[in-house]
Amino acid sequence: MAKVEDCPGFETFGADVKEARKAKHLTRKDLAEKVNIESRYLANIENEGTIPSLPVVIQLIKICGLPVEHYFNPEVMREESEDRKRVSHKLKLCPEQYLPIVEGAIDGALKIKQPNEETEGE
Repeated sequence: MAKVEDCPGFETFGADVKEARKAKHLTRKDLAEKVNIESRYLANIENEGTIPSLPVVIQLIKICGLPVEHYFNPEVMREESEDRKRVSHKLKLCPEQYLPIVEGAIDGALKIKQPNEETEGE
């Protein structure tokens, strides 16, 4: 069992698991049972910076819908702005039935004229 200090890229893993678990309305006990670990062990992952074995990490990433590249390829994720990372993470947590609404909002935002854009014909 590794500590977060020994695993670059995993600095937010526990907090991300906790946030995703709550967003999916799972109790700690429910998630622990799905992953086949003790709920106390899950509490250590979420709150103490404990990094579990690779099979447990993979199960938590899958069940919680976490971005695997964030943990295993942190250099790529560091290139993105904090806002983009936050929105991307929330999008992964969004229930499927709300994705058309989110997509419509993004489409609308992309059609908004940016302050520095020039209008055709000006």
